This record gives sequence, structure tokens and C-alpha cells, in this order.
Amino acid sequence: MILQTNPFAPTPEVTSKVDSVRAAANDFAETLVSDPATAMHQVAVDSIHFGLKMLVAILIYVVGIWLIGLVKKALKRYFEARKTDRTVASFVSSFTSVVLTIALIVVSISTLGVNTTSLAALLAGGGVAIGMALSGTLQNFSGGLLILAFKPFKVGDFIEAQGYAGTVTEMSIISTRLTLPDNRSVTIPHGPLANGNINNYTKNPIRRLEWKIGLEYGVDAEACKAKLLEIVSANEKVLDPSTPGAVAPFAAVSSLESSSVVFVVRAWVRNADYWDVYFAVNDAIYNQLPAAGFPFPFPQMDIHVKS
Repeated sequence: MILQTNPFAPTPEVTSKVDSVRAAANDFAETLVSDPATAMHQVAVDSIHFGLKMLVAILIYVVGIWLIGLVKKALKRYFEARKTDRTVASFVSSFTSVVLTIALIVVSISTLGVNTTSLAALLAGGGVAIGMALSGTLQNFSGGLLILAFKPFKVGDFIEAQGYAGTVTEMSIISTRLTLPDNRSVTIPHGPLANGNINNYTKNPIRRLEWKIGLEYGVDAEACKAKLLEIVSANEKVLDPSTPGAVAPFAAVSSLESSSVVFVVRAWVRNADYWDVYFAVNDAIYNQLPAAGFPFPFPQMDIHVKS
């Protein structure tokens, strides 16, 4: 037969302290009845002592918060001087601030005369309940460690994750903040972020652009491809094979639709030039193709009526 113990049952140390408090209360009550002046004097002395301890604890807390601020500023200067990755710097700074704040709170409480060993025992006794309540936070913290270790992105990257696409502006110990293109700020917890798909648009230095253009049936395919390559190559920001990873612009017939022949054009550009080149080539295609004898189609249907 296995005997189960109650993890929340009072320990002998706690029982002893409760008995001591009960005995002290009884002694004070007896003194208050037999010698009220002495009892009130003792209360005044104890109040003064406790008040002084409270002032010292408050002073320690205020000075500690100030010192933590200095430590964070020193870390920031250190990371800037070492040109440390901003993602690592943000994570370490946040983690250090949390740890130092917890240590400061423990020191401030101990100044009041509270036995920190008993406090630690109390926290350990309620560890299961606290762990269950903070399971999501712990998952986010673990996800943050994974992101920091594998570095799928860094501060400044443009990523798409959890249904949002934006620039990474800050990374704490439990979440990452994105600034969306319309200037909204979104905070994504690290738990689902680490376990989901992350599309990083700026991790690689160059990207491939693609345009699909529908033209009327009957156009000269070879002449059209030559014109499309001419339009794309005329943009000075389009890369050529001399850039590592890039290839020459490419054009081909992509598909044959019901009302149009679809051509595809591909070219490589630097990340910073992606949208500038995309919109500029769109304008050039719209203005130059019809003028060169390559009209755009429109949906149409031929109806044959039998008499």
C-alpha cells in the first residue's frame, strides 16, 4: 500500500513558527493586561524598528531599480560597440532585466526580516500550480531560446509569420514585435512563432521578380519575348549574371488561357530594390507593349447562332 502525502501540508518548520507566533501573541496579551504602559512602549519600539526596516527596503529597491537601469544602458553601449546582432542584444537585455528585478525583490523582502529560505520553500511548494498557470509563458520563453539559437530572423528583417507580414523591430524573452507596412504594431508570442512557418523575405541579399502578362492570341511570340526582355533589361536596377546568385532576365510563354496567351518574365534584383523595380517595369509594360503592336486582351465569347 502506497501512502500519499499532501504536498501543501505544513512542514515542521512552518508549524514551529506558527506556534512561536501564537506564544508571542499570548505573552503580549498578558503583558497588556498586567502592565499596559510597558506593552504599548514595546509596540512603539517594534513599530519604529519595522518602519526603519521598511524605509531601508524601499531605499534598496529604489537604488536597485536605478542600478538595473545603468546595467541595461551599459549592456546597450557594449552591444553597440561590439556591433552585436540586435536580436541577441534585445533578448539578453530583456532577460538580464527580469533576473535582476527578481533578485532585487528577494533582497528587499529579506531586509524586512522575512526568511527568504521559507519564501523559497513556499514558492517550491506552489511550483506545480505556478508552472501550470505559466505554462504558456514558459513555452514562449523556450520558443525564444530556439529562435535565438537557430536565428531564422533578426531585428530589421521583413518576415511573414502567424498571418502577419512586417519588419521585426523588437525581440523580448517571450515575444517578437512586428511593424506592419501600414505602421501597425503586432506582438507575436514566441511559442507559436517558433513552432510555425516563418517566411523571411530579407535573409538573402537578392530576390527574383516575376511578371505574368496576358496578350491577345495571334501575337508574334518571339518578338513579344524580345520586347519584354528589352523592357526589363532597360531598368538599371535589374541584376545580370555578374552578381553572385543572379541569372539573366528570362521570358517565355507561360500558359494558354481561354482569352489570352500568358507570358512570364523573370529577373533578379536586390532586396532593397524589389518594389521599385516591380512597379517601374509594370508601368513600362503597360505603356510600351501596346505601342509595339502587342495589345492586351479582354474577356470575350463567340456565339454562333444556327438559322
